[in-house]
This record gives sequence, structure tokens and C-alpha cells, in this order.
Amino acid sequence: MMKSTIMVETSAHHLHVTAETFKTLFGEGKTLTNKKDLSQPGQFACVEKVTVVGPRGEITMSILGPFRPEDQVEISMTETRKLGVVGVIRESGDLAGTPGCILRGPEGEVEIDHGVIVAQRHIHLTPETAVEYGVEDKQIVKVAVGDNGRKVIFDDVIVRVSPKYAPAVHLDTDEANAAGLMGTVDGEIIL
Repeated sequence: MMKSTIMVETSAHHLHVTAETFKTLFGEGKTLTNKKDLSQPGQFACVEKVTVVGPRGEITMSILGPFRPEDQVEISMTETRKLGVVGVIRESGDLAGTPGCILRGPEGEVEIDHGVIVAQRHIHLTPETAVEYGVEDKQIVKVAVGDNGRKVIFDDVIVRVSPKYAPAVHLDTDEANAAGLMGTVDGEIIL
């Protein structure tokens, strides 16, 4: 019998930055400060925060480390309205044609011409766990969550497989709120 139960986490707004952007925002000689390790191996929430500025508003959010090859801001659809940017749903790293913004830190600011996304809901799996669940990389599945009178079945959940991952579903705050989720919960993959 194939496995179906999986951990579901809420991925709140955050951003990934390059080492060069970080230097401009925080100054020469500064580095990312690990505040808390995350469920994905090698990923961590940082002490450092950045103010993301759009045409209509701004949001202060944490950086996730380590450094990335390209700046990326991940927000919910509700937050696109607050910032005044078009909500573009994308997989992490697929940034072409996405809106930009201004990143403001204590020592400077950087204007990016693209990189603001609403992350597509997704599942992280290792190759071994993908076999256990009977799914493959880039497959689209459904995930059922919630047992508090607000059960939701999310469609269009993309499976992402890499030996660098740990099994987890990532939903943004709008999606988690729709299902009344509080913290990490169990969900069910539906094929």
C-alpha cells in the first residue's frame, strides 16, 4: 500500500537574497545569522529582516538562508494587493516575467526588476519518498488538509523531488488560513 499521509507546513512570506544584495542591504563584512533551522535540510530563517517596498505599500519580512543565485520574494496573493504588485504564481526559481520591488535594509536598498512571486503550492520529496508515495518529479496532485470543520482539498500541488529535500507540503498563509491550519499538521496526498 502506498503512503499518503505527509507533514503540511505554512510557508509565511520571506525572501531569498544573493550575497551581493545582502552586502548592499546590511553592509560590508556582515553575514546571515541563523535564527532557526527549517524543515528542509540546510535551510534556515535569519535574524536579518528586509522591508519589501511595492508601489502601494511595504512589508517587513525575514530572509531565508543560505544565499541564493538570484533574489526572490515569496508572498501570498493577499500581500500582492498590499504591495500593489501583480500576483504571479510560480515555482521557486521560475522568475522570468515576474514583478519587481525595492528591498530596503539598514545600510542600503536594492531595486530588483523581477523576482516577486506567489509560490505555487508544492511538495518536497526525496527520490526514495517519492517512490513510497507513488509520485514523480513535476507531477500535479491534490492534498487534503484540515479536520476542524474547514477541510480543504488543494488541487494543482506540484511534486518536487530532490535528494536535498525532506518530505513536506508547503502552503502559503492564505491557503493555510482557508483550511484553518494552526502550525504543522498532517495532510493526505490524493492521486
